[in-house]
Amino acid sequence: MSKLIGDYGLPRKVLFCKKCVISNQRPSSTVEFKSKREEKKNSINFDKDQVCSACKFTEIKKKIDWNKREKELVNLLDKHRKKSGYDVIVPGSGGKDSSFTSHILKTKYGMNPLTVTWSPHLYTEIGWKNFFNWSHVGGLDNMLYTPNGVLHRHLTSLAFKNLLNPFQPFIVGQRIIGPLMAQKFGISLIMYGENQAEYGNKISENNSPKMNNKFFSSKSINEIKFGGLSIKEIMKSFKYKAKDFTPYLPLSEKEIIKNKIEVHYLGHYKKWDPQECFYYASENTGFKPNETRTEGSYSKYSSIDDKIDTFHYYTTLIKFGIGRTTYDAAQEIRNDKITREEGVSLVHKYDQEFPSKYFSEFLNYISVSESEFWQIINKFRSKHLWEFNKSSKKWKLKHQVQ
Repeated sequence: MSKLIGDYGLPRKVLFCKKCVISNQRPSSTVEFKSKREEKKNSINFDKDQVCSACKFTEIKKKIDWNKREKELVNLLDKHRKKSGYDVIVPGSGGKDSSFTSHILKTKYGMNPLTVTWSPHLYTEIGWKNFFNWSHVGGLDNMLYTPNGVLHRHLTSLAFKNLLNPFQPFIVGQRIIGPLMAQKFGISLIMYGENQAEYGNKISENNSPKMNNKFFSSKSINEIKFGGLSIKEIMKSFKYKAKDFTPYLPLSEKEIIKNKIEVHYLGHYKKWDPQECFYYASENTGFKPNETRTEGSYSKYSSIDDKIDTFHYYTTLIKFGIGRTTYDAAQEIRNDKITREEGVSLVHKYDQEFPSKYFSEFLNYISVSESEFWQIINKFRSKHLWEFNKSSKKWKLKHQVQ
């Protein structure tokens, strides 16, 4: 492996953005599905002034003609508007983003959306209340899809043990449920909220309003992997049947084209601000934040529907040195909600906090003992990011934002 490249294809030299708090260890979305020994560099881009691509795109957004973009949105919606039935699919859980997206499409733009939900692993109490309010306060139709719990737990366990990514099966299901339901109901438009690329992928990935078909289409059970194993390998080793994986099998690209399915980002047409989505959802769909902050962060309203969510962010801390506070603070700095100085302080205070609240439930869900959990965690720590202090017998990050 190159001396310049560390674990997971990340730069060995750690740098922090001069405008926000993100480091150059923030990976591309694909890295989380790959092994620790990754030869190719896969991380956020920094310019010569040590400013990340996410901050640079924030400046670009300020120059966009949003009135023009809204007209493009109206034209798109008119193209897919029907005389009867549903006009658009909105995947989500009833959180602030999907609530905003679905409600504004219905009330401001006159669309008839069908919201579809790939069930969380373990609903939190507030997550279930918000999901209920999405329909009963927000007035949105919803289909909740819950995959085989035994299989989903197994896949989640494999993903944690082999990739240290317990959210992988959920991410796959969440990504493909929209096109699957679109085909089932004869709907050609799917609308997500923001394009995740704006948080650190190549700036060019934000130029298109549509999601690339490769993100939710595949060809065979040899190509779809969970925990580094193909479906075919899992079937052979654990005696599952092909039909058991029905909800995890995406449409092929040919089927997507045949059904004229388009997947768009509302954030391309309307300036996306997570905090404003929260205010809107609270006012219009009954969305409620948690009474206490989320472990690992100072936030009370982002990604609060799943008890396993905090462990997803804890694993990013272990692999990339980036915890939940870093992600939250970075986007709030870019949206002028907090200063960089405040963000740095918050990262120091909360980023490495262990999510203990649902720890026992998480261990039970993935069938792992506490000792096994820490063995797996330590195996996946990036060597260029962590060091073990023999005197205190604790792990410490070598670099922190200043």
